[in-house]
Amino acid sequence: MSRVLFTGVGGRIVLPDLLLVGRADGGHLCVDPPRDVWERGELSAGELTQWSFLVAATASAMLETLPQLLGGCINYWEAGNWSLHDDASPAGPKTAPLARRVHLHLLGRSRNSTDPDWKWGEAPRFPPFAERLSWSARFEPLRDDECASIVERARRLLKTRYGV
Repeated sequence: MSRVLFTGVGGRIVLPDLLLVGRADGGHLCVDPPRDVWERGELSAGELTQWSFLVAATASAMLETLPQLLGGCINYWEAGNWSLHDDASPAGPKTAPLARRVHLHLLGRSRNSTDPDWKWGEAPRFPPFAERLSWSARFEPLRDDECASIVERARRLLKTRYGV
């Protein structure tokens, strides 16, 4: 079960249950917009701005607080593709406006990654839908103390840098 770490005017910071990268290789968080939409263009100008502030603050907080990201970076990935797969619940064909929910994956990229799917300097590799659960099971989530540090730093950045 995904765990909400922070909720604010710009949306939510979430530790997802289906991890795309493990903590040692950079860590993975998601940032949800302030309301469910299928496409970011459905957000108002204010909502999009506040969500962007939350995304930027969260990414900066990851880079500043996670030692495994020293000299690394963040990849931003807006997806929702697996929710559209015919085998995803509910089974059958889907349309994006009905099945997709915008969320932005913040994928830490460590210069010292040992995972072949997260090799530094290469694009990440993701599995097909049918293999996603077994592929993801090998990843360790960010620890509670790491999540708390990220949220604390993101809160400060929202206040000091973005006036939120």
